[in-house]
Amino acid sequence: MPAPTATVQKASTTVGAATTNPTTGVVTTPDASVKPKGQAVVLANDKLRLKINTEGGVIEYAELLEHRDSKVKDKNQDLFTTEGNRIYLSRSGLAGTLGLNHKTPFTASTPEAVLKDGENETSVTLTATENGVTLKKTYTLKRGSYSLGVNHEVDNASAMPIDAQVYLDLSRDDVQEDGSFFYSTYTGPVLYNQEDKFKKVSFTDIADGKAKFESSANNGWIGMLQHYFVAAWVLPNNEERTREFKTVVNKDNQPNVYSIRQTVPLGVVAPAAKANLNTTLYVGPQDQQVLSEIATGLDLSVDYGWATIIAKPIHWLMGFLHNFIPNWGWTIVALTILVKLVLFPLTAASYKSMAKMKLLAPRLKQLQEQYGDDRMKMNQAMMALYKEEKVNPAGGCLPMLAQMPIFLALYYVLQAAVEMRGAPWLWIKDLSLADPFYVLPALMVITMLIQTKLNPKPADPMQAKMMMWMPLIFGVTFFWFPAGLVLYWVVSNIFSIGQQWYMNNKFGIKESLIPLKDESAK
Repeated sequence: MPAPTATVQKASTTVGAATTNPTTGVVTTPDASVKPKGQAVVLANDKLRLKINTEGGVIEYAELLEHRDSKVKDKNQDLFTTEGNRIYLSRSGLAGTLGLNHKTPFTASTPEAVLKDGENETSVTLTATENGVTLKKTYTLKRGSYSLGVNHEVDNASAMPIDAQVYLDLSRDDVQEDGSFFYSTYTGPVLYNQEDKFKKVSFTDIADGKAKFESSANNGWIGMLQHYFVAAWVLPNNEERTREFKTVVNKDNQPNVYSIRQTVPLGVVAPAAKANLNTTLYVGPQDQQVLSEIATGLDLSVDYGWATIIAKPIHWLMGFLHNFIPNWGWTIVALTILVKLVLFPLTAASYKSMAKMKLLAPRLKQLQEQYGDDRMKMNQAMMALYKEEKVNPAGGCLPMLAQMPIFLALYYVLQAAVEMRGAPWLWIKDLSLADPFYVLPALMVITMLIQTKLNPKPADPMQAKMMMWMPLIFGVTFFWFPAGLVLYWVVSNIFSIGQQWYMNNKFGIKESLIPLKDESAK
């Protein structure tokens, strides 16, 4: 039987006491309930530095020690934060009326647990007790890992059995990350299970009541996505869980906060009995190989959309080349040339057709002058000329169209690859950012102009003018694109110019001697 599907309706925007949508269960609460007010406990390894608040054991800060902030100099990238007006954190606790939730005061086993030389892991435990029920949250970081192990242990020392349910959530404001006016990246909640597959549920869809998702599952994960990075709660397979969204309305015109949550039933815990749940919270870069080892489908958080089937092998090839070429910029150069060589048979067919069309350009112009406004006779004469010269006027376009899915997949790979972030190449310090001196966009314009000159001139003057303007339009657009993407286009253009020049020379030596037929004499 398929799992029930929940449709999230638009949440209430009333600031004040918490309100619950009776149809969907979406809870709306005011700003005061979001930021924790306890003390921060530090937990760190060689990859992550976390701050866990004693109020509820909320993970309120996550600093990625090997990734720099792209906007603030001399600062590491943070993924979770409650600084200023920003809100992005992870919460967990016991659902229902037991009271041990993300607002409960906890006691930490130590104020700081930092991985030391020679150690392979470090951990901290937060404990709280209410009405005879104790909840222990143990957070563990291993060396070299962005995965945080989180164990929830419920100890029932009361006189009554309890129905224990653990909830895990990710909450953040709706501020969009990265992107520019000319290209955008997705920021927001994501879900995966084997039946429903990977699904993005945008903040807008949640607010507008357009979000549809499987509310029950026994596998998969929930996450919060932004360009290059992901946070995700991963449960063992075959653990039943329900999934939902919650919203928080902020005061003072600050961004709204959205939560994606999954709740796992531990069953009835008898008096003097215990129950526990081991989970993993991944907080780090979208390294596809690492993500695929943590959970099925987690690597899909690097979302290539329709191009996935082509993009994934291309990303693998890029990683393979990087094993031999340590610089990512030169890896892009090598990858582009290799792809161009593989596609050369299609490209050659296209350039061969264009070279022949270039030879026929003077004769086509003569036909235009000869027949003037008589479009029917001119088209008949042109088709006769194409037939006699064995030229297909669409021959230059079709092979190029066949290549477009591959080139677009390359575009998606280079835009999404976290490996580009902070990677230098020659004068460029970060291939994920725009060229600071605009050298690559300028080269792109020049190379596109050269390509236009090598192509046959369109018979339509207006079309010819448009072809000359296109390089400038593309060039201006690419001024704000990541340098890695522009490098790919420049190298591709340069290689194409070489191929085109070769084909023009090969097929342009011998001009056709077939005389034009003077239809006007008939």
